[in-house]
Amino acid sequence: MTTEERQALQAGLHAREAFTLRRCQILLASADGKTATQIAVPTQTVRNTLRAFAAEGLACLSEKSHRPKRVRPLLAGTQAERLRALLHRSPRDFGKPTSLWTLSLAAEVAFEQGLTERQLSHEAIR
Repeated sequence: MTTEERQALQAGLHAREAFTLRRCQILLASADGKTATQIAVPTQTVRNTLRAFAAEGLACLSEKSHRPKRVRPLLAGTQAERLRALLHRSPRDFGKPTSLWTLSLAAEVAFEQGLTERQLSHEAIR
């Protein structure tokens, strides 16, 4: 670790963001010779921090987006078309006691009708 990096980490100990503060503490403790088990956070957090520092340098002190890099629809092509067609019918056509669709009910009926291989969550249907 360079002198400039150590100084930046020392300055990061006064950061408002907990993420930055925790990463600075972990990196400084590691630089002082403490092992992952000696640092008072989960060892996987220490490993993730050390890997991030090795790959990104001081840029690892900023929290990144938690959004996935790629999104693949669970229902694509004909499955999505079949779901749309299903939703244009009444739930009563499928033996349900209501005439209004909910996301959970749509997920349930889609599974029962073989549109999906497992029951999806209401968020997946959204």
